[in-house]
Amino acid sequence: MRDTRKEIAVDEPELFRQLEYMRVIREKNDAYEKEIGKKKKFFSLAMGCQMNAHDSEKLEGMLDQMGYERTEEETQADFVIYNTCCVRENAEQKVYGKLGWLKHYKKDKPDTVIALCGCMMQQDTVIDTIRQKHRHVDIVFGTYNLYKLPELMHTRMESGDTIYDIWQEQEEIVEDLPSIRHYPYKASVNIMFGCNNFCTYCIVPYVRGRERSRMPEDILAEVEKLAADGVKEIMLLGQNVNSYGKNLENPVSFAQLLRRVNEVEGIERIRFMTSHPKDLSDELIEAMRDCAKVCKNLHLPVQAGSSEILRRMNRHYTKESYLETVRKIKAAMPEITLSTDIIVGFPGETEEDFQETLDVIREVGYSTAYTFIYSKRTGTPAATMDHQVSEEAIKDRFDRMLNVLNPMIHELNEKMVGKIVTVLVEEPSKNNKNVLTGRADNYALVHFEGSKDFIGQLVPVRITENKTFYFIAERV
Repeated sequence: MRDTRKEIAVDEPELFRQLEYMRVIREKNDAYEKEIGKKKKFFSLAMGCQMNAHDSEKLEGMLDQMGYERTEEETQADFVIYNTCCVRENAEQKVYGKLGWLKHYKKDKPDTVIALCGCMMQQDTVIDTIRQKHRHVDIVFGTYNLYKLPELMHTRMESGDTIYDIWQEQEEIVEDLPSIRHYPYKASVNIMFGCNNFCTYCIVPYVRGRERSRMPEDILAEVEKLAADGVKEIMLLGQNVNSYGKNLENPVSFAQLLRRVNEVEGIERIRFMTSHPKDLSDELIEAMRDCAKVCKNLHLPVQAGSSEILRRMNRHYTKESYLETVRKIKAAMPEITLSTDIIVGFPGETEEDFQETLDVIREVGYSTAYTFIYSKRTGTPAATMDHQVSEEAIKDRFDRMLNVLNPMIHELNEKMVGKIVTVLVEEPSKNNKNVLTGRADNYALVHFEGSKDFIGQLVPVRITENKTFYFIAERV
């Protein structure tokens, strides 16, 4: 097995090096296609958050440039890559299940190359498991060096060794990598990487590292390029976008960046996530209010309504300060919709703490809530805390929370019926090809009948029916 870091020529520009590896592999794949009469194919799967999905667009762009053709079937692939997630245990178990299946697949097709990357790979326990139980995996790398995929593939081709290349910190941010966007009319843009918050339940700071902000000029150049390519909606991504720019040599606030992105011609909508309540400033609220392209929808994870549980979570805000932030947001933008994340069953949560979470739900009035049962993650402080909540109590509270949330969401959404909203049409419905689906400015999911010609367009529709978690509409 080989550690490729020993072979890095650090004096060469990194992007140039990777482009050269792409060229060499492309020549090999073109020769293969000429001899065999078909292209080599790759299968790519991104698990977890939107950051992973965006990272996979870059991985797929590099594979495309190396002469591989995408397939939606793992059984047709010559190269399989999983971009993994470790936020919850079931995501990890899914990877191990797939690796078990791939072991049998590779016996029939031994030339298939299997690569693993992403957050799971930053954990020593996972690497030990792969080394011991999944020796059919060919390439393993983490979150800090995704741009090195071409070099790792080339090293594997030349040596036949299993390649492990796990870094413990970011050495540099490589710009201008090729990318395959999953949608031609909307795109994500990383504005920063990593997280400094160290919430006690979260593994992310340990696998994605400390906060690193991109230069605003590089971000704006990327947004301008996307606009010139026909992109209408931009999603600015970071583990905590509100902390953007604090570690730059010349600090720039997220609010200032948002105003500059708002000025880019061609971009019609701007979204962002994730926004940490402790850092949501009055300056950012004002920028959201003032910038016409910024969607009036905010994802503001509360996680819990009890100040004591928030303290145990290391969230650095209280129930009262969160509600005061919500009050300011609604005062500045009365039409805004708020979504959130909520964890039920965090260690130490009592019935009284749970009732405080229900209080916050009732007071805020969320349009959407992503609800989770607490998942113990090895390596986080919460995993060893006293007073772990029983599965029976967690399930009971989770069900009771949904019984409060869902009727409230339905009631809130009922106010949308009869209104005209503009929808960015994304794709045909999976159940009916004559029905289109897309998102309104407030992130509401809307279905309406129409031609595929509307895909990628901003289309005004009238809401006719509230289905709680989506809407039926008609064109106007």
